[in-house]
Amino acid sequence: MNNSLSAGSGPNHHNRWLVLIAAYKILQALLFVAIGVGALRLLHKDVGDLFDLLADHLHFNPEWRIVHFALEKASLVNDPLLRRIGAAAFCYAGLGFAEGIGLYLEKAWGEILTLLITASFLPWELIEVVHRLTWFRAGLLLINTVVFFYLVVLIGQERRKRQLRKKAGQVRGS
Repeated sequence: MNNSLSAGSGPNHHNRWLVLIAAYKILQALLFVAIGVGALRLLHKDVGDLFDLLADHLHFNPEWRIVHFALEKASLVNDPLLRRIGAAAFCYAGLGFAEGIGLYLEKAWGEILTLLITASFLPWELIEVVHRLTWFRAGLLLINTVVFFYLVVLIGQERRKRQLRKKAGQVRGS
């Protein structure tokens, strides 16, 4: 892959941008594995009580609005919800690992999978940023928008190269 977006100079060199995006996707996947494991470790425990102990240990005032809200919501967490959270986290982690591996190996399916998944989340991220702007949300939106457009351009370049090779093969075959 030796085009204007590629950083490699030979057949054994990886596109550094795809490797960077792959690392980002694999780190996301590891985060979701941790969330899934955490959710499963909370099975058969009273999450409200655990959060209350944590708030006490951190010396959070239970009268603070955010602490009160979190304590209230934590008491609603039950085993079926924790199982769903764990399953969703592991599924998303699996997709993240597939994206990362496909991008690292510079496979077209990895690029397309990442493009589709990234595109599917961009509207939700935009809504979240508009709803409540934070540096974290804006940063994620920016990173995912850059990844999306990079992959659109890269896939377009690869498609044009395939078409040119196909035409060159037809000319030689004539």
